[in-house]
Amino acid sequence: MLKLGFSTCPNDTFIFDALVHSKISSAPELEVVLADVSELNDLSLRASLDVTKISFGAIASASRDYQILDSGSALGFGCGPLLIAKEIPPQVDEWIKTASIAIPGEKTTANLLLSMAYPETGKRTALLFSEIEDAVLAGRVDAGLIIHENRFTFKERGLQQIVDLGAFWEQKTGLPIPLGCIAVKRNLPENEKLNIQNKIRESIEFAFKHPDASSEYIAELAQTMNPDVMRMHIQLYVNEFSISLGSKGREAVKRLLEEGIKAGILPEPINPLFVNSD
Repeated sequence: MLKLGFSTCPNDTFIFDALVHSKISSAPELEVVLADVSELNDLSLRASLDVTKISFGAIASASRDYQILDSGSALGFGCGPLLIAKEIPPQVDEWIKTASIAIPGEKTTANLLLSMAYPETGKRTALLFSEIEDAVLAGRVDAGLIIHENRFTFKERGLQQIVDLGAFWEQKTGLPIPLGCIAVKRNLPENEKLNIQNKIRESIEFAFKHPDASSEYIAELAQTMNPDVMRMHIQLYVNEFSISLGSKGREAVKRLLEEGIKAGILPEPINPLFVNSD
């Protein structure tokens, strides 16, 4: 039995519903571990899971034990992390150098992009992603780096966008922003890696063909999330790159790691980084 880790966010539950509930043929037996992406990153650094969601910002550090699967990733345009605050400061670049910032995890792609765009910041505090808006509103931090569904809720709570770090990446590279992927233990047999890769792809294709089939599972784990927000969340983060990274997706991932290495933030990954998708 493989131990599979993913988050309770709608994009992950949409992707994995058919696989974990045997709605596709010959689905492998799985033990599911549900956790926030920052916790999943930490688990991957301890090689605790056989297959896991992981931030692209963490994959280089975890690459001794893991490889990236071709299916299941979150990449795209217009979906990057946002830096928010109560008010827009007059000189953003100078303000960020001393601002205290809540981040959704040290190894997240969001924090990696913040470090690339703004090497100098004030104190960064890691919080659960869903607690960041409250921390900003309460004045415990000057700014927050938001991901996931908070992209759809911060404005209605009276918060302001300071920087779109996805736009920063897209303007710099012209490539989609790689947010998170599904990684598999490097030491598993090759045929087992390819099988789980193919079954994740089948699970996504099933979800696209039967969009209502996963609604109960998504709602159960999303708990109080607004149905419209759940729908927008899935539409934003699950796309053709989720079915297959393809050459463009792999190019984006390699570029992100290259830029992180160049900036002295990331280590060199262990190769081969990707599971063969031929």
